[in-house]
Formats: sequence, C-alpha cells, structure tokens
Amino acid sequence: MASVSTTDQGRPLRADAERNRGRVVNAAREVFAERGLEASSHEIARRAGVGVATLFRRFPSRDELVAATFADKMAAYGAAIEAALVEPDPWVGFCGYVERVCEMQADDRAFADVLTRSFPTAKAFEEDRDRSARALARLIQRAQEAGRLRQDFVHQDVPLLLMANAGVVTGTRDAAPDAWRRLIGYLLQAFVAESAAPLPEPPTRSAMYGALMGLA
Repeated sequence: MASVSTTDQGRPLRADAERNRGRVVNAAREVFAERGLEASSHEIARRAGVGVATLFRRFPSRDELVAATFADKMAAYGAAIEAALVEPDPWVGFCGYVERVCEMQADDRAFADVLTRSFPTAKAFEEDRDRSARALARLIQRAQEAGRLRQDFVHQDVPLLLMANAGVVTGTRDAAPDAWRRLIGYLLQAFVAESAAPLPEPPTRSAMYGALMGLA
C-alpha cells in the first residue's frame, strides 16, 4: 500500500503524487530563475518529467505554483527585515535590509518579480508578505526616529526602489552583474536625512497596489 503525506490544505497526498509535486516545484524554481515568472508551464512540466495535466492538478493557478516555489525565499525576506529590526543602529539596520533584499533580487531573476507583484489567489503567501510589510513599516519608522532616514520616505518608496533595481538587474545581468550595487549605493545616499531636499509627492498606497496588480 502506498504511503501518504499531507497537502498544504491538510488532505492526504499519495507518495507518488508528493514526488510529482516536488519535481514540479524544483523544476519551477530552475525555470523561473532562468526565464522569469512568465516562463511556460509546458517547459516547467517538461523539465519536471510530468505532464501538464499533472502540473495543473497540483497547482491549479500560477499564483499557487509561485507561492510554493518561493515560500523559502519569502521566509528569508521576512527574516532579513527581522534581522534589521534588532540591529542596534537603526540606520545600519535599514541599509542592511535594502542591500540584502536587492541582493536577493540579483541572485534570482524571478524573485525580482515576486517582490514587485501581487498574488491574490495565494492567500497564505500574501499574508506572509503583509506581515513583512508591517515589519518593514516599523523598520522605516525606527530609522526616521533616529534622525537618519529622511522624513518623507514612505512605504510606497520600497516597491519603487525594488522596481528600479529589478530593471537594472535584468538589463545588466550578463554584461555587468554587479551594477545594481552602484544604483543602491546612490539611492541609500539619497535617503539620508541630512541631504534631503523636497521631492514630488509619492504615489498613494492604492495607486501602488494597482501598479503591482498590473504587473501580475
């Protein structure tokens, strides 16, 4: 009799089905890293050695496949914010967070997309991002209260930063793979309170959400 495991929803999962699920996730991790989130489901299934029908049985929506594939990296993203929050120097913590998350983008082409998109049908994945967003708000406030981060820096500026970094990472990946570090160095200097000058108004939270939905 075949052994059983459990799905994320608590339903029994036969050992062979669990193996297929693992193959699909591993293949998706490779294909997404190479080609981004728009990679073909057929290519993922081919590399996993399963049929497309099997892929869709395990993951009925692209959101669910992305959530399973990037669960570990999303956890690492949250851990980067938590580590920044316990750094004694709030500015060092903030800069460390920015550098770490941008490095994660540079290391994985698809993760650059994950951080700047929304996945409304993957509820648990979105909840993890919401928790990280709340922690990030505390990180921003902490650096501002220390007088180091400019007071007009808002939460909406983070996805703008990540979108900008994603563009540089994509455009320079082969010719100058470390070019993103210079961009982030420039931006961090611009974020320092002492050098702040007036800026145009930021987009509203709802406008940024709409932009992220448009990328999905």
